[in-house]
Amino acid sequence: MYTKHISPLGAAFGPRLSRRTLLAGAPAAAAGFFVANARAEDARIVIITSFPEELTTRYEREFERLHPEYHVQFVWKQSRDAFAELSKPEQGGADVYWAPALGNFPALREIGAFRPLPPADRAALPGKPGAQQLSDPAGFYETYDVAGYGVVANTDLLKVRGLAEPKSWRDLALPAYSAELVMPAPAKVGFAPALYDIILQGEGWEAGWALLSEMAVGAQLLAQGALPTGLVREGKATLALTIDFFAVSARANGAPVTMIYPQRTAFLPAHIAITAGTKRFEAAKAFVDYALSRDGQKLMMERDSGRHPARPDVYADAPPALVDPFKLSPEISFAYDQEVGRRRPGLVVLLFDLLIVEKRDDAVALWRSLRAAEARAVNDKSKAALARARRLAGFTPVSATDSVDPGFLDRFTDRDARDASLLEHWRVQIAAARAEALAIVKSLW
Repeated sequence: MYTKHISPLGAAFGPRLSRRTLLAGAPAAAAGFFVANARAEDARIVIITSFPEELTTRYEREFERLHPEYHVQFVWKQSRDAFAELSKPEQGGADVYWAPALGNFPALREIGAFRPLPPADRAALPGKPGAQQLSDPAGFYETYDVAGYGVVANTDLLKVRGLAEPKSWRDLALPAYSAELVMPAPAKVGFAPALYDIILQGEGWEAGWALLSEMAVGAQLLAQGALPTGLVREGKATLALTIDFFAVSARANGAPVTMIYPQRTAFLPAHIAITAGTKRFEAAKAFVDYALSRDGQKLMMERDSGRHPARPDVYADAPPALVDPFKLSPEISFAYDQEVGRRRPGLVVLLFDLLIVEKRDDAVALWRSLRAAEARAVNDKSKAALARARRLAGFTPVSATDSVDPGFLDRFTDRDARDASLLEHWRVQIAAARAEALAIVKSLW
């Protein structure tokens, strides 16, 4: 059966009354229809999701094969629209929320949109790979899968360029790697704010922004999520920052690419939950249990999905392109703070635009002049001056303290409510820092 992705949660979903039945007008027939329609309503499961149709179709087919008494109705909504729908009374009629939306699940839990998940096969769901917390400690939602963030590389082009695989985010700031790099623009690509926030948390707020600014010197900035991996797959780029299921799927389909997880990256979860207002609890529970079961988890590892199950016990059957995040070396992952991360996207998008996108030619020229000066520096005085110039070139107008303050971060969740005077003040600060950095470089040569 073809998966139905529809928007109106209240749309009728059940047997249609034929024209012939209507013309007959028999009371018994009409009564029979309404009974059948009521049963259809009771048997359906309304699931809000943003997963792609090729994945949800597989789950609909396999779940309904095991549970013919139920019918799955998917409602496709991106993160913001899903939050609005699920914030309504009785969650707008939805029974299950199933999505890679890191910020939505704790926020919806806080307003009482979910009911606690009943005990089930949770022993196989450890809650964390390494130090990374995934599951909800309060038990209102569970991790369905994890997605890793890193670099997709064209292995053939790496050989042609004479480059080894990068080991760290900092490697990507080296001129040889930066010139081969594609970076997604966070204002346009849904996974990019989380990707950059992983770098900012792993490297440190101020050092992280300086690193991103230097990485961007030779990089292409792209506005579509799948496009960076597509360019690498097609041999039009050597390296791209990405979320791993794009790369894993490309490799499983024969592309000469590999997914690289730099040191201090993170695997972030997609979750699943049962709504507080569901009137079909048993049906909702059946779907959640299936999604978290061994058989349900294996479905996401198929070639065209390439996702990482949350259950370590299914990786024995994983395809070669799919790494086991629960067995990666300890230096790869760190304890990414999801509470900070879920509040930061608005600020990350804004600062990326201010620091990297706006006046990009001037920033690139500054970094190239600085690198050239550093290569020629021979005495301690000039090296100290250039160290100051480097700090100024990577300047960010937001302090590390403010970057973790919930009240400050929440000011940037609504793009339409940005303080124009504050943004202009930040632009002035950025320009002044860069002008001083350039003056230092010019004074030495």
